[in-house]
Amino acid sequence: MVSKYGMGAMLVGAVALCGGCAETGGVSQAPRPEVTATMTKSLYDRLGGKQAITAVVDQFVANVAADGRINNRFATTDIPKLKGHLVDQVCQATGGPCQYQGRDMKGTHLGMQISSADFGALVQDLVAALDTFKVPAGEKGELLALLGPMKKDIVELP
Repeated sequence: MVSKYGMGAMLVGAVALCGGCAETGGVSQAPRPEVTATMTKSLYDRLGGKQAITAVVDQFVANVAADGRINNRFATTDIPKLKGHLVDQVCQATGGPCQYQGRDMKGTHLGMQISSADFGALVQDLVAALDTFKVPAGEKGELLALLGPMKKDIVELP
């Protein structure tokens, strides 16, 4: 199970760049590594597509519901709607065919006084969900790197 364009595209680009240097004698004459299917698949595909993303989101939401550090923040949330938005958001971010139709992160979380500790707890719950499904470290890191920049739009308190 894994995911999008990020790491695969970067690796393919690095292989192509270094391969071109090797042919001109710029770096070395070592044989070029072959581009594998894993390197060219999107993160969405490597994660296992929408069905796998949905399973991870379901586990993630269950983890958050059981997490006494942050579950009270979701007490009045429409959970089925939240799950749908999360699936679409991850699907789109990882190169899948989905289109996230929810509100922007900054507007959605404005005034909620979310702290870095709250955000950290949420990330821990997501990592636990990814671990439940044995998502490989590379794909997990790639996904977290895609989602991490949202922190600045969500967190208001240190």
